[in-house]
Amino acid sequence: MVFRNMTAMIDTLQYVSGSLNYYLLMPKRLFSTVSVLLAILVNLGAIEASWGQAQAKPGHSIARTWNEQLLSAIRIDSARPTVHARNLFHTAVVMWDSWAAFEPEARQVIHQERAAIPDTPAARHETISYAAYRLLQWRFKLSPNAAQTDTALRRKMAELGYDVEVTTTEGDTPAALGNRVARSVIAHGLADGANEEAGYANRYYEPVNPRMDPHGTGNPEIVDPDRWQQLHLPNFVGQSGQLEPNYPPFVGPEWGDVKPYSLSDADATVYQRGGRDWRVYFDPGPPPRIGGDDASRRLFKAGFEQVVEWSGLLDASRGDMIDISPASIGNNTLGTNDGNGYDVNPVTGQPYEPQVVPAGDYYRVLAEFWADGPSSETPPGHWFTMLNIVSDQPSLALRIGGQGPELDRLSWDLHTYLALGGAMHDAAIAAWSIKGWYDSARPISAVRFLCDQGQSSDPGLASYHPDGINLNPGVIELITPDTAASGGRHHHLAGENGANLGEIAIRAWRGPDFVPDPKQDVAGVGWMLCGDWWPYQRPNFVTPPFAGYVSGHSTYSRAAAETLTLLTGSKFFPGGLGIFRIPANDYLVFERGPSRPMQLQWATYQDAADECSLSRIYGGIHPTGDDIPGRKMGYRIGHQAFAKSLEYFPPGT
Repeated sequence: MVFRNMTAMIDTLQYVSGSLNYYLLMPKRLFSTVSVLLAILVNLGAIEASWGQAQAKPGHSIARTWNEQLLSAIRIDSARPTVHARNLFHTAVVMWDSWAAFEPEARQVIHQERAAIPDTPAARHETISYAAYRLLQWRFKLSPNAAQTDTALRRKMAELGYDVEVTTTEGDTPAALGNRVARSVIAHGLADGANEEAGYANRYYEPVNPRMDPHGTGNPEIVDPDRWQQLHLPNFVGQSGQLEPNYPPFVGPEWGDVKPYSLSDADATVYQRGGRDWRVYFDPGPPPRIGGDDASRRLFKAGFEQVVEWSGLLDASRGDMIDISPASIGNNTLGTNDGNGYDVNPVTGQPYEPQVVPAGDYYRVLAEFWADGPSSETPPGHWFTMLNIVSDQPSLALRIGGQGPELDRLSWDLHTYLALGGAMHDAAIAAWSIKGWYDSARPISAVRFLCDQGQSSDPGLASYHPDGINLNPGVIELITPDTAASGGRHHHLAGENGANLGEIAIRAWRGPDFVPDPKQDVAGVGWMLCGDWWPYQRPNFVTPPFAGYVSGHSTYSRAAAETLTLLTGSKFFPGGLGIFRIPANDYLVFERGPSRPMQLQWATYQDAADECSLSRIYGGIHPTGDDIPGRKMGYRIGHQAFAKSLEYFPPGT
């Protein structure tokens, strides 16, 4: 996802209540009178919330105010999904522990102290504000945009009427209590295994492969195609949207060492490598490997061949149309893509309206919406934004699990932030514990390696190698004298004097070299040398700087979906439908598009999570083998983190 997606959602998701039902962003029935009235023409691609302008709105709690400040800080920080999952969790904890100091029946997570000051709304707000401010100021002091973050945080404190120069931790004032809570959480963070004091630097992980230059052809220097490979990419543009001098080292390979929220020793397997222990949570076993047994080798190839094939679908000019509404998509069994949608919206009792769009447009939109690239709040923050949107809806009863007493807005936000923060924190620990230990390759490395070897389908054909890629007519082919002849589909790939005869050609997205102006140009799909394959990404990003297996997006998203389901008491979005509107030709960032307006639509939180998972295959970031284990882990983590949160909630909540 990019910044203008989810940030815009904060302000533009709209609902209609009563007999008209509740809809995310705009109503479902585009051609009804109601939809015409409600579909206010907002160009989401043109809305870009500016730094420091996240303002508390009427009815928003002080916890929401500070959560918005945190999300804004994340959007201009470095691309560190593990670090920001931890920041989201610890900010939730610092606010929870501040509030729980006034609640005798609520348990605190880190800071153990009962308030010795009168319990008033003003005292709670002040305590929460000082605690959140101190933690965020500490956590973002080394951000690439630290000055902007600090200015925004100070401005917010001034707006609230609080003096940031009140730093004392002594006494029974709300400020002193908040400062003590922050001090406890900061101290906890310095000892939780994240290596925060050293800027989260890796202590012992070392990559086995030399760097690959993605602007070159093939992957000739790779040593072990089953292991992660850093890129040689000067002028890398990271999360903050600023140029960085080099492509980063592996982010978070030792994150399995971080103290979890709900994960236990029983969930972990401890391995040894290089004289070090590697703690792996919910170990799914190794990913498919080219160096494995025959079954593993087949799965390795099939996974990356699917990435190539799906890359070839990123072309709206193909002409094939698909229904992307919940009438046809969603309702999958966990760990599968077997769903065929829903017969009716369970809230309205009416069928979901089909939405037929060009398939290539839909796949490109998926890849960008869920990408969480520059100026986004990263995948865990993405789901906090989703939670905030859901919490704002008038139809939602603020009852944990949809039962029990209705909570006030502040209590609801604090309960939900703690549960979701714990889930995102543990999802990062579990997924990255696997990434660090199994150290698997990304498609940019694996696809080019396979094609460098040749084809493995027929020993009687040119360029045969058992470790090569499988031929697939219309998708992966050999360049032959016939196909390279004038008028042939590979004529432009023949090379000087037929130098490329016998090489592998693929039909895929042609890459950023064919997009001189992303506002006007579309790369399209065509035949290209396999060694030149490129993910559907920016040329100054290419692929995330950490191993693929397991997918962080899949793990985060399913954990979040389960948590939202448990918190709200329903797997369905309010009103049975969530919608995000995509305008025509003014939304995509990597190239122009989509060619016509559309809506991303989800009946359930799980449907949104599954769509997020699939988007990473279309984007060339993961094969299926990375995705499915992440979904299954996320399910367990969401339930486990929610159960842990119940231990802190006041009885009867």
